[in-house]
Amino acid sequence: MDSLGASRILGIVGAGKLGTAIARAALEVGYDVAIAGSGEAERIALIVDVLAPGARVMTSAEVVAHADIIVLAVPAHRFRELPRDLFSGKIVVDAMNYWEPIDGFNEELAHAPRGTSALVQEWFATARVVKAFNQLGYHEIDEMRRPSGDSGRIAIAVAGDDEMAVAVVSRLVDELGFDAIRVGSLKDGVALQPDGFAFGVALTAPELAGLLWPEQKRA
Repeated sequence: MDSLGASRILGIVGAGKLGTAIARAALEVGYDVAIAGSGEAERIALIVDVLAPGARVMTSAEVVAHADIIVLAVPAHRFRELPRDLFSGKIVVDAMNYWEPIDGFNEELAHAPRGTSALVQEWFATARVVKAFNQLGYHEIDEMRRPSGDSGRIAIAVAGDDEMAVAVVSRLVDELGFDAIRVGSLKDGVALQPDGFAFGVALTAPELAGLLWPEQKRA
């Protein structure tokens, strides 16, 4: 357990490119990683063995039982296929993005005024949802990790309504090789989504802060 009460056990639901990239980053710094895909664990065992060797392959329910922090990295249109109470009491890192070529057109996801993470929080009402890791692509997660204090370290923005959950996820971001910057509540996380002004930018913490709060930069 760390000073915030979080263990060094990370669960990941979603065995695609982003989920396995986060798994690799976590394994590299000593996390015990459990990962689940859709359906039976055996279906992704070979994929995980190749892309994230050392991660444990489990069902979604087993991942949740194993870890207190779970990264949700399934295609955005599929999160409602998971039981509403699956993540009860857990910190859920929403790393998903709505992409029409992958998700198909979804009116609710395409026009969510408070952002898609607010919809995730509504579905998993008993979980503590924090938005992070969706601002960058899996290539950046793989290639841009740097030690704490490195002058070229890239920042990842974190948004959430639960102060303690945001602090825990910010610690995870830091340990995985990035500076964490809090952008505000879940609804403020719209800046991190596709078409958001902070989406897809690989910037240092001062640079990202200047983008997020330009009035402070001018002052």
